[in-house]
This record gives sequence, C-alpha cells and structure tokens, in this order.
Amino acid sequence: MDKPRLAIGLVHYPIEDKQKNIVATNVTNFDIHDISRAARMYGVEKYYIIHPMREQIMFVERVLDHWRTGEGAKFNPSRKVALTRVQTAESYEAALLDWGVPEAMTVATHARSIPGVETVSFRDLKVQMWEQKKPCFLLFGTGYGMTEGFMKGCSAILEPIRGAPPDDFRHLSVRSAVSICLDRIMGAW
Repeated sequence: MDKPRLAIGLVHYPIEDKQKNIVATNVTNFDIHDISRAARMYGVEKYYIIHPMREQIMFVERVLDHWRTGEGAKFNPSRKVALTRVQTAESYEAALLDWGVPEAMTVATHARSIPGVETVSFRDLKVQMWEQKKPCFLLFGTGYGMTEGFMKGCSAILEPIRGAPPDDFRHLSVRSAVSICLDRIMGAW
C-alpha cells in the first residue's frame, strides 16, 4: 500500500498563552531537532516551522544550515538526513502553498475538543489517509494551543490524546504529542 501524503506544521502564531492572550511563541531548538527526527521516521513529506517573525525564521535557518551544510553535517550525518525535510514559513497559508497540495485536509491538534470544529478520530483519519488517499496537513500548536478562531478554519480537529491519570491531565510537550500522533496515523500497527 502506498504511503499517504502528509505534511506537518508547528504553529507559533496565533497561539494562546495562559491568560488566553493571542501571542507568538518562540521556536525552540528541541522542537526543530526532535520533531524532524519523528517526521523522517514516519515518512512525513515536509515539516514546517511556522512563525511570522523574521528573527525567529532566521534562527531556524541558522540551525538548519549548521546541521545540513556546516560542521554539524560532518559531525552527525543522521541529523542532516532528518533535517532535510524541514522548512520555514511565515504562515500556515504560505506553508500549504509551498507544499503544493491545496486539496489537503487541514487537521489541527489540541488537548481538548473545540466547539464548532468537527473532531476526527485517529482511526478515521488513518482510514481517510491510507484507504481514501486523502492528503493531510497536520498542525500542532505551541504555548497553550492554537486559537479557536484559527482551528475553526481547519477541516477538522484530531481527537485529543488521552492518558490514564485520574485527574485528566493533558499538557504534553509538543514533541511528545507529535510522536504519538504520527505513530497512531502512520505507524505499522
């Protein structure tokens, strides 16, 4: 069976903070490296780091240059391979345009369901991607998540990841969430 078409985006704006203010979060070095490794392992076509601020995009580009063509490329060839599919974009729309798959369904992720946005289960998303051959752009938020307004513009929201604690704690690192989601929709199980 052919692998489905999948791109992922790490959204840094529009994001909510603790007080529900709309902010732009900072890019972290860990997110660049760790998510690129998971994306490569699961066959993601492109991993977009989405941020509207030029300074943050330049930071990402410096990190990528070091590991793709600089001393880092010689020091750790595996990291160079993992980072080959990482791109930057100033907006989700710019990332989708760069990917070149305008018919892709856009699926947001969030720790809780959002009223007014259709929720898709991991199982149903996997069926749509693998059996119905629908391409997907899967978006992950930083901070306290993407704004409701942004998510209402998406095709659907992926069902929240639920653990097993008695207090319903749901605040994974985005790196953990990406790995869990990719395994559930792209994994061989």
